[in-house]
Amino acid sequence: RVQLVESGGGSVEAGGSLTLSCATSEYPFAGNALAWFREAPGKEREGVAATFLGGGPVGRPTYYSDAVKGRFTISQDDAKELVYLHMNNLNPEDSAMYYCAAGAVDMGWTRLEVKSWLYWGQGTQVTVSP
Repeated sequence: RVQLVESGGGSVEAGGSLTLSCATSEYPFAGNALAWFREAPGKEREGVAATFLGGGPVGRPTYYSDAVKGRFTISQDDAKELVYLHMNNLNPEDSAMYYCAAGAVDMGWTRLEVKSWLYWGQGTQVTVSP
């Protein structure tokens, strides 16, 4: 069974930054994709960012939700087999449990659709205070 482990969550003030990490047991999923989602209390899980893990290190496609575009960056370290979510200029609306997902089953992954992923981590909490 594929395992995903998130880390790096914490509490920051508005305007601050955090970097989340996702470690997988089967990097890089033979040319597959990996994404970050978040879920706030009382809200549906929503896609944040996704990247394709295959191919060369330059020019891999990435996708972002409108809510985080320009503030968050998804990146990967092939040597460390980690995928990161760099989050800048955080605001209280970014507070949520953040999950990484892998094993895209259809092209909905490019639209950050929840239903498009086979494997999920347990999540890491991000809390942004005003």
